[in-house]
Amino acid sequence: MLNKLKQFKDLRDQAKSMQNELEKESITASAAGGKVTMTMNGNLQMTGIAIDDELLDASKKDKLQEAIKDAHKDAIKQMQRVMAMKMKEMGGLPNIPGLS
Repeated sequence: MLNKLKQFKDLRDQAKSMQNELEKESITASAAGGKVTMTMNGNLQMTGIAIDDELLDASKKDKLQEAIKDAHKDAIKQMQRVMAMKMKEMGGLPNIPGLS
């Protein structure tokens, strides 16, 4: 029983360490021919967004909304790849009996 508790503590410590490492990562994704760019950190938090003035015309609202969604989707995909690589570099998740 104590061994399982230690394994859970080790897993929690590893997850916290990974979260701290991922917070340092950053990616930038764009859409609409580069007119919308979004920056995201490794914890999947949007840290910045830039919209070209050309897209701020009210008649292009739908295009802007789609571009933001596309940029966000691209950013998440890129960060998931970074997260997977970081997890692999850190040895992946430990093999805990009863959880696999």
